[in-house]
Amino acid sequence: MYKLDLPVDYKQAAAIERRRAMEEERKTRIFNAKVRQIGIDKQAIDQQIFDRKQMEDYERKRHEAFAADALRNDRIAVLLEKRQEQDIRALNEALNEFRALHQQPNQRREWDLYDPDGLKKDKPARVHDDDPRCGVASIQKFDGEDLNSKARKKLQNEQSRKWHEAQMRERERARRNQEEADRLYELKQRELDERAIQLQQAEEECRKAIDMATASYNDALKNEQRERERLKRQQEQDDNMTEIANHVFGDILTENPAVAQSAFGPHRVIPDRWKGMSPQQLEEIRKEQARQMAEAERLRQEEELRNREYDRQASANARAALLIEKELERKRKEIEKAQADENRRLAQEQKAHIDFLNKEVYTNSPTSAFFMQFNTSTR
Repeated sequence: MYKLDLPVDYKQAAAIERRRAMEEERKTRIFNAKVRQIGIDKQAIDQQIFDRKQMEDYERKRHEAFAADALRNDRIAVLLEKRQEQDIRALNEALNEFRALHQQPNQRREWDLYDPDGLKKDKPARVHDDDPRCGVASIQKFDGEDLNSKARKKLQNEQSRKWHEAQMRERERARRNQEEADRLYELKQRELDERAIQLQQAEEECRKAIDMATASYNDALKNEQRERERLKRQQEQDDNMTEIANHVFGDILTENPAVAQSAFGPHRVIPDRWKGMSPQQLEEIRKEQARQMAEAERLRQEEELRNREYDRQASANARAALLIEKELERKRKEIEKAQADENRRLAQEQKAHIDFLNKEVYTNSPTSAFFMQFNTSTR
């Protein structure tokens, strides 16, 4: 650190004043566009070199002064350390003298612990029941060994009787509360049982309705299966009759109608040889038409049942979708309301923050004097 008692260095003051004059001259050259030139200012550079050498000489002398001051401080510290050791030695001697004169063993607080005449000077362990020396850890008086034991036992019996009566009253009150709680619980259980019975009856009615619907559907399936089996048996019977007719009216027993078939395909006949369709063929066509009509009716009934089931499911899905849409709309409104409240709160906070900045923080607006302080130096 610098010494505060050093004399004023006139040489340094003159150097500072000279640098100030050079700075003012530099300002006149820098800020004057007519005399300012582009290139190196050799005079200024030489002056800077001269100033740097002076600064280095000053720093060297300053370091030498600091070194001499440090040596002097070291010598002073050695002397102070010796004086401190002498003072400590004197204080220790005075302390030992004080201990020898004023701190004898019989003046200590714990002298009674190792006093050889302590038993002769000690008092009895217990004088009476209220002896303050008979504390919790004295082990001089136990329960039941006090002198006022009769009065104490009488007081304890009276206190026990009062406690017993209080416990009896508390037990009676708890019993009444438990009875009231049991009564309320029984009423609640009855109510729950009645409600369970009602729910069970409703469930049974619903199950009966479902069973009836299932039975109706099973009956329809059974009738359909019976009709399909009847048609199958009828088809088999027709096939058997057709086979019999084929054998009866075949080529062996009757004339062969195959002679009327054309050579261009089995679906074409020769007009001059074809005598028309046989009754068996007509009957077969009619039976095939009847079978196709029965099959079309069965398919129509199945399609109708599927359409009804699809319409029922579509209605249920539409109702569920409507409920879900209402719930989503309600939640969306709640979210929009919460968002509007949050935006309103944020707007209030932002307005309060802006008011705070305008009224509390940005109160010192800059003037023209603030901007005039720039571009006033050459550095």
